[in-house]
Amino acid sequence: MPNTTSAKKYLRQSTGRRLRNRQQRSTLRTHLKNFRTLLESKPAREEAEKQFSQVVKCLDQAASKNLIHANAASRLKSRLAALKKKMCS
Repeated sequence: MPNTTSAKKYLRQSTGRRLRNRQQRSTLRTHLKNFRTLLESKPAREEAEKQFSQVVKCLDQAASKNLIHANAASRLKSRLAALKKKMCS
């Protein structure tokens, strides 16, 4: 347990940040999972495009908030785009 006042404050801050990050990371993973599930059901091209744009937005936001690394977001977008192209053709 922290002893100093500043250490106690840092503990409160880090706890709040950890909870916020966990929630945001969970939301991101849910979006990715829903998109992959959609692709397995062979959707229409328009529906896949709409869902893909939402996933890309979530990835970009996560990268801008340093929730995930920018290169990781880019890699995921690339892999999902290839998967979408493969499944919707």
